[in-house]
This record gives sequence, C-alpha cells and structure tokens, in this order.
Amino acid sequence: QVQLVESGGGLVQAGGSLRLSCAASGSIFSINAMGWYRQAPGKQRELVALSGSSTNYADSVKGRFTISRDNAKKTVYLQMNSLKPEDTAVYYCNAEIWSGGSWRTYWGQGTQVTVSS
Repeated sequence: QVQLVESGGGLVQAGGSLRLSCAASGSIFSINAMGWYRQAPGKQRELVALSGSSTNYADSVKGRFTISRDNAKKTVYLQMNSLKPEDTAVYYCNAEIWSGGSWRTYWGQGTQVTVSS
C-alpha cells in the first residue's frame, strides 16, 4: 500500500510564505515524477509544479514557488513565497511510483492553503 501524506498548509497573509511537504511511504521500488497540483473552489485542478526529467512550473507561480525533492526521504517540497490571494486552494501532491508490476500515479489527500488579503 502506497501513501502520499502532505503537510504544511495553513492560513497566511498576502506576501507571506509557506512550505508544503509530501512524503511517500509503503511498498515503493522507484519514484519517477513528483509534483504539486491545486484546486480552487469552482475551478479545475491545475498543475503547479512538476519535478521529473525536467522541472516545470505554471506561469502563475514562476519566480515565486520552488519545487524540490529529497529522494532518500521520498519527499517532495513546495516552497511558496510572495503568496497572493489567488493562490488560495487545496494543494495535492502527486507521484508516479513503481511498487511492483507497473507504474501508477498516486495522490495525496490534499492540504488547504488560504491566503488573506
């Protein structure tokens, strides 16, 4: 059983910073890409940042957010600086994991980020 557990969300004022963490656990042989998505109320889930063979960011977060990984800890981070009210959303961790048999995509349970103006 593979799990992704996120932490680090919360309430912050505009201009502030938060750091999200997502740790993968369980029967894991290999992890390929890891990333962060977000979903605001009434909107579709969107890619925020992805760390794989290359690193990609949504245009709306470039220069403000940084994704990083600690492969030994099977953990991905999202450092979010200069937060804006429009960054308010539930943030989900995502990872492509080989746990024997095939590659599968797993999702975390989500962590709420609220940015007040």
